[in-house]
Amino acid sequence: MRATSSAPAPIERARTVGFLLIDRFSMIAFCSAIEPLRLANRAAGRELYGYRVYSEDGQGARASNGLLVSVDGAFPEACDDVLIVCGGVDIQAADPRQATTALRRALTRGGVIGSVCTGAYLLAKAGLLDGYRATIHWENLEGLLSEHAELDVGSDLFEIDRNRMTCAGGAAATDMMLAVIGRDHGAEIASEVADQLIHHRIRDAGERQRMDLRMSLGVAHPKLLKVVQLMQDNVAEPLSNHDLADAVHLSARQLERLFFKYLSQSPAKHYLKIRLDRARNLIRQTALPLLTIAMDCGFTSASHFSKAYVDHFGQPPSAERKATQRFVKAG
Repeated sequence: MRATSSAPAPIERARTVGFLLIDRFSMIAFCSAIEPLRLANRAAGRELYGYRVYSEDGQGARASNGLLVSVDGAFPEACDDVLIVCGGVDIQAADPRQATTALRRALTRGGVIGSVCTGAYLLAKAGLLDGYRATIHWENLEGLLSEHAELDVGSDLFEIDRNRMTCAGGAAATDMMLAVIGRDHGAEIASEVADQLIHHRIRDAGERQRMDLRMSLGVAHPKLLKVVQLMQDNVAEPLSNHDLADAVHLSARQLERLFFKYLSQSPAKHYLKIRLDRARNLIRQTALPLLTIAMDCGFTSASHFSKAYVDHFGQPPSAERKATQRFVKAG
C-alpha cells in the first residue's frame, strides 16, 4: 500500500524515532531523515517528535564519508516508537543480529520499523520484509533481488506499507519523512517543513529514483532514448542492432549514425557499457559467482566477460571482487 496524502486526526503525544546507524551509513540519508523531524517540532511550536541515535556498540558510528557521529546508546537499548535502519556502503557485510533484536522488539510493542538507503538489505536478511512492499537504493536493487527474489521490492523513492517504511536514500529520505509528518500532523505542517528545507516539491512515493534518460544523456531525440531504454531493459539477453533499429523504425545504418551524432559512439559500444556497469554493481554488491554475473549481463563465456571488463575498467572481474572484499575488511 502506497503512502497517501490523506491524514487522520493529528497525533497529540510526541512520537520517538530511533535511528540505528550501521557502520559506514549514508550521512546524507540520515540527515535527510532526521532534519524534517526537528523542523516539524519548530513549525508546530512543540515537540511532535523525539529522536535518538544508536550504534552497534554505543561508542559512536562512522559514516561512509568518514565522520564519526556520537550516539545515545547501543542497538539493544533502542525502545522508540519508530526504528529506522540507516545503511550505506557494504551493507551486505553488516551483522544484522543486534539490530534485528531491537527491530523485532519494536514490532512486538506495536511500533513501526523501516530503513533508508541500503538499510532495506538488513531488513530483508532478517526476514522483516516478507509480505511487505519495499524499496532500496537503485544501485543495490538487483543485488538484493538476486538473494531475495521472493520479496516485493521496487525502485520507487519510498514505500510506506502498514508498519514498514523503506526509502531509497539520499534526498528521498526527506520525502518519506514529509509523508510521515503529513500523515501524523497534516499537510500544512509538512509543507512548512518542506519550505524550511527549500524542498520546493514534496515528491510522491512512486516517483523514479534515477534521473530521466533525457537529462542523464543530455539528449532529447525520442528514438535514441527509446533504444537506450530498450538496452537497459534487456541486459541478460541483449538485442541485436537490427532488433533495436526495427523497434524505432530505422535501418541499422541509420541507428549507427544516430548514436555517433549524439553519443559519439556506436550502439554496440554503448550497450556494452550498460552491461558492464550492471556487472560491476553486482560484483560489488553481491556474492554471486562471477560466471553467474557474466551470464546475467549477457556474456556467453567467462573469457569474453573478463576481456571486455579489462578493456573497460582496466582490471579483471576477479580483481574487482578482491578489491571490494579488501575494502570491506579494512573497515
